[in-house]
Amino acid sequence: MKKFVPLFALLALGTVAAHAQNLPGAERKKYMLPKKDTECPYVQNVTKNTEDDQEVEGTFTRLAYRPYSELLNEINELRKMNSWADSTYQRRFNTLPAGGTLTIIMHRKGPKNADPSLLTVAALTKDGQPLMSQQLTPGTGRFWNRDLYLSTRTIPFVKTEQPGPVSVVITDAKLKQHFDYVVNTQQ
Repeated sequence: MKKFVPLFALLALGTVAAHAQNLPGAERKKYMLPKKDTECPYVQNVTKNTEDDQEVEGTFTRLAYRPYSELLNEINELRKMNSWADSTYQRRFNTLPAGGTLTIIMHRKGPKNADPSLLTVAALTKDGQPLMSQQLTPGTGRFWNRDLYLSTRTIPFVKTEQPGPVSVVITDAKLKQHFDYVVNTQQ
């Protein structure tokens, strides 16, 4: 019986340590080398935040980037498909952001936790110079599955002088955690 008490205590400590990441403000695990995003070829995840266990915990956060050239190709194809008038094309063309767009996708437990206004997006150059910092617009998440809610926001990204890697940090005020990404910008 005495052998089981230390074993039980050791297992209990291991369980507590494993769940320490769930606590607000706990540091997120990081990859040794940034991992390419499976759905967006321009984004690399630095922080382990898109794994299956993160979706279960309600801390899934994902970033997608679409460069200006892709957005331009899309409206050119839509113009051909839909026989747009010149004024419709010009209106859509004038709204294209010069640096492309960032799409932030978050899954959280409960609709109030999926409020995008809890997130702040900041972009930094290699030298650490700030390119942009923006808090997302408020809203509530829509039901996704189990008790998870999904919120998606698309924001314009700044145009960089030269294509290359830009560090993007998404800060969640409720979780008190940072989600780090590397975005390979395009012209």
